[in-house]
Amino acid sequence: MRIGTWDVEPLSVMLIFVPISIVLEFLEADPVWIFSMSGLAIIPLAGLMGKATEHLAEHVGAGLGGLLNATFGNAAELIIGFMALKAGLIDVVKASITGSIIGNALLVLGGAVVVGGLKHQTQYFNRTAASVGVTLLSLSTIGLVVPAIFHMVVAGHPAAHERELSLEIAAVLFISYILSLIFSLGTHRHLYVGEATQAGDEALGMETWSQKKSLIVLLLATMVVAVMSEFLVGAVEHTARALGMTDVFIGVVLVAIVGNAAEHSTAVLMAAKNQMDLAINIAIGSSIQIALFVAPVLVFTGYLIGQPMDLVFTTFETVAVVLSSWVVLVIAMDGESNWMEGVQLLAVYVILAIAFYFLP
Repeated sequence: MRIGTWDVEPLSVMLIFVPISIVLEFLEADPVWIFSMSGLAIIPLAGLMGKATEHLAEHVGAGLGGLLNATFGNAAELIIGFMALKAGLIDVVKASITGSIIGNALLVLGGAVVVGGLKHQTQYFNRTAASVGVTLLSLSTIGLVVPAIFHMVVAGHPAAHERELSLEIAAVLFISYILSLIFSLGTHRHLYVGEATQAGDEALGMETWSQKKSLIVLLLATMVVAVMSEFLVGAVEHTARALGMTDVFIGVVLVAIVGNAAEHSTAVLMAAKNQMDLAINIAIGSSIQIALFVAPVLVFTGYLIGQPMDLVFTTFETVAVVLSSWVVLVIAMDGESNWMEGVQLLAVYVILAIAFYFLP
């Protein structure tokens, strides 16, 4: 977008919601408005954090760059989760984790496949890299299913040790994620970088920021996201009651979409430029980061701040993640996609969202 002599990115325009949110919070306005405005403010801030991280990675090299992407790639979701955890809203934290996993796997990937498929009849991507991603996503599914089954089996038992089980599973998931970084950035780096990455940078039209600028933008955006997240979490319960929604639906759909909005737009843009490897890496990779990085970190953090959280998700949340992983596996196994497959992914997401809305 161009305003006068200034080139303005669409997401940057949404930064106007930051001061609006601060004013509404200061005036103690209706929490529904505070929730809405702070949620909209987080979207461009998350985009800035992701952009700054990408530019910073260009200066520090692939290894440290990968670590930075792991740490800050889903920082918005991590900060929102931390604020909700601090406020004792464990159900909202878990719901946002579930929502981010299925949202990235179904909504983001589905939207990317539809947009890309409408411009290009058939799109192709690296089957090996996609298979590794889906396998990691399946591992995260197992990490959610086992605690849920264990919870049902030991129901009523006085010494079930569910929290200990969740803590140890979180450690396994976290270690698996670290090893996946070594795989993607080290031993099998050729599957994830090269011509596609360079073409993706050109498609985005990115000019490299200086290291100083990247750090300043990253730190400032992180601090403002923390403030906006505190506003958002503080208004969750009132908003849920006012709109007739459950905390679980707010977490699974609304909070998850807010935290992942910037990634949504990037994945769709890459697919439109026929860079399906990048689009799939963004969508599936983000789900993996949530399940294997964000969720374990929140479990560890919960113990540190006196708000211990387990990985025992509701039956429907668990089923939703399992179904999402299975559908993505079916779509990704042949190494090609078309717009109808994207429609199917979106249809599954809408069905799950409707079910979550009516869930008691």
